[in-house]
Amino acid sequence: MGLLNTELQAKKRITVIGAVVNLVLSAGKISCGLLGQSQALIADGFHSLSDLLTDALVYYASHHGSQDADEEHPYGHARFETLATVVLGSVLIAVAGVIIWDAAMRFFNPQTLSYGWFILAVAIISIASKEVMYHLTMTTAEETQSSLLKANAWHHRSDAISSFIVLIGVGLEMAGYKYFDSIAALVVGFMVVKIGFDLVLSASKELVDTALDADTVGRIKRVILDVKGVRELHFLRTRKMGELALVDVHILVAPMISVSEGHLISETVRLSLVERVENIGEVMVHIDPEDDEEVSPSLELPLREQLLVKLHDSWDGLPQKAQIKNINLHYLDGHVVIEVELPLEVGDSPQALQELSKAFAKAALKVNEVVKAKVLFS
Repeated sequence: MGLLNTELQAKKRITVIGAVVNLVLSAGKISCGLLGQSQALIADGFHSLSDLLTDALVYYASHHGSQDADEEHPYGHARFETLATVVLGSVLIAVAGVIIWDAAMRFFNPQTLSYGWFILAVAIISIASKEVMYHLTMTTAEETQSSLLKANAWHHRSDAISSFIVLIGVGLEMAGYKYFDSIAALVVGFMVVKIGFDLVLSASKELVDTALDADTVGRIKRVILDVKGVRELHFLRTRKMGELALVDVHILVAPMISVSEGHLISETVRLSLVERVENIGEVMVHIDPEDDEEVSPSLELPLREQLLVKLHDSWDGLPQKAQIKNINLHYLDGHVVIEVELPLEVGDSPQALQELSKAFAKAALKVNEVVKAKVLFS
């Protein structure tokens, strides 16, 4: 819990720093762009303003996404970050649409740049500050394994790139090449569109439970099959939830082992995945005594209570049935294999015990569902 709180505070801290930088830059770029009649710098200012909105969404999603599971959200709140990423990408696309439209209109209504050197200075300051924010945010994202924070880091990098485009466009415009300020604004606008679409696409894949990449799935398979006692696996399903991945899998184990041993194998599988594969949050392991892709337990087979009635009826002629200590039932291949445990005291000699074992097994086989019976003495 302490580690999670530390990571949460780190996310919030770098996000607040980024928000302050974006607030200053967006105000400076838009005001200087209006003053100097630079459509490219105004577009870049709105890009920074969209990053400010991004910071607000990241802060909100980090706070709510880190909350523990509850009755209404039994898998936790990690999808808050995913939803925030979709909203963020949609907002970026909308902002980019306005930027592109305004830049296109400038081709039909050109305006002369003024305060060109001042605009260049603002662009240089933006490039430097946003590149610094990219590195700081990416470092925190890697430390906290936050995909949303990584996306926000790339927003800082994209803002630095767009400011560089502004620098080139304004410089060319000042050198006498017409329309390059508007061309730079168009480039920035389309760049923001791509970023927005990429965010929406990646987050949408998570919302519809798209599987993890093939390399990660392959690694998961190898880790599972390395566990002693696992014969095979099937029905492997993976999906992402926020920063974490969820895994569901069926594993095939020896059919006659105990429930407790099967549970131990499944727990070993779960812990191995959590420890050896990055960002695995939850693992659900289903134990199979046989491959249920090919053979499924027949629903027509009687459950324990009903089957015991049939078995005891078949043993009516054997008075030792009152001394049965335990009966194990194994439902395999559409039939039932039984193990009967009797005390050694039921027979006064090895030969008597052998005869009694044959009698119990022969009687049990009269029950239609039973294909094999074994008697143990202890």
